[in-house]
Amino acid sequence: MSKKRHVCAAVVVAALAAVTVAGTTTASAEPAKKQETIKLGFITKFPVDFYFTLVNAAKKWDKATPGAEVIYASGKSGTDDAGEIAAIQNMVAQGVKGIAITPTSPAVSAALDKAIKAGVKVVLIDNDIPKWKKKSSVVATNNFKGGQLAGKFLAGKLKAGDTLGILEGNPANPALVERVTGVLSGLGAMKSKIKVVSKLETDCDQTKGATAAQTILTANEGLTAIYSACGPPALGAIQSIKNAGIKPGEIILVGFDASGDEVKAIKAGTETASVAQFPAKMGSLGIDTAVKAARGETVPASVDTGTEMVTKDNVSQFG
Repeated sequence: MSKKRHVCAAVVVAALAAVTVAGTTTASAEPAKKQETIKLGFITKFPVDFYFTLVNAAKKWDKATPGAEVIYASGKSGTDDAGEIAAIQNMVAQGVKGIAITPTSPAVSAALDKAIKAGVKVVLIDNDIPKWKKKSSVVATNNFKGGQLAGKFLAGKLKAGDTLGILEGNPANPALVERVTGVLSGLGAMKSKIKVVSKLETDCDQTKGATAAQTILTANEGLTAIYSACGPPALGAIQSIKNAGIKPGEIILVGFDASGDEVKAIKAGTETASVAQFPAKMGSLGIDTAVKAARGETVPASVDTGTEMVTKDNVSQFG
């Protein structure tokens, strides 16, 4: 072959290579396919400070996350099973692919079963339904450990012969039960040296908490301490203690939630301490886990959002 023909062949090969590279570059430069918007449901028990924080965190996540549309609903009280069941049914009818819910009790399990049968993934937030195995994940405080923190704190304040009254939440709610069993465990050796004089249900309601605290105070003159398994009853107890003519600080009062009003009470000296949860983490991690589950991603079976004891020594760090 002549030198001229060699040069022509080389030019043709180079031209073909350039076309191939150009074609490859054009294909790779095509924009990625936009992720399909996924609809989710977010259900809380009832409108109180703790759940406002939780919902606001979820809304903040929603606003910052493309490809997700979240529908919100709330029950009327901490025991409003019917309200949550109606919300679940309504969201399934609207075509959600995932539901994040703070369940009131195991009574909502049947509605969640129907949701799952319709192809919806369910993530429980704030508390578990232990015997219900169809959830994708539980994003919550370890309530037993939180109760233990309160018990250890009380053990450091109590002495032999002291008395303790307990404001329970609702026995149908496993998380609230764990807060009580946890505090008794946390008392350790002190448990056998003091007397638990009463355990009364409050449904985590402030008015019911005030009534229960009044009952305990009336029946037990010289009561040493009160432990409340939720924040609102602790606030109710503050009023009952005041009505009984007892000065702030004369009764040790320990709550669970460290809500905004509890933090104010700790600063004021009308509440001794409270177990802080982190509802903002529950809200953002809960909805994030729900969308991942709905998209078929692998999610952890449980996510512990943590607890911390709030006292007069560190209350300035909480708001």
